Amino acid sequence: MVIAYHVIFGAYGFWLPNDPRGSWSEYVFSERIRQFGAATKVSSTHSLARNPHDVGQRRAAKNALKFPPVQFTGIQALTVSKGFRQVVADIQLQVYACAIMPDHVHLVFAAHTRKTESLVNQLKSCATKRLTAEGLHPLGGKHSPWARHFWNVFLDSDDDVRRAIHYVEQNPIRDGLRPQHWSFVVPFE
Repeated sequence: MVIAYHVIFGAYGFWLPNDPRGSWSEYVFSERIRQFGAATKVSSTHSLARNPHDVGQRRAAKNALKFPPVQFTGIQALTVSKGFRQVVADIQLQVYACAIMPDHVHLVFAAHTRKTESLVNQLKSCATKRLTAEGLHPLGGKHSPWARHFWNVFLDSDDDVRRAIHYVEQNPIRDGLRPQHWSFVVPFE
């Protein structure tokens, strides 16, 4: 039985369907980036982020995007957290860990009556509304600052949840950023 989820969703331009490290995509819809290769579908369930790859190819594809890849600043990450906090309060979502990185987000939260896809869409939507309201939308409101899809890891034991929480808490530190502490995060018991 699933007791929690570890979701990862990217900012626009974070992980392209033809990323040389692999992706879960079956097709590259954008003509702008199709020239950099076909979709690199993999079925791996573990992170591919640290795999060696052609950084130049990945950077060239990102430079061909319609909009520049989103890189949240610290103040934008704080604003995103305000949107998340609103959703957490509105639907009483138990969040055990959160890392808002410059180009992606990690969340560990308890199983909920709503579908995970619906929860992620609501989190993205509320964060985008806050960014827009505070004049901090990274793309000026022309396009969603978020990638369409997300990764979802099913956690079915206390050990799995603790491992995911630790991974999320260490994510900023591994990238040379400060630890993150968000008011809407509650302890896992």
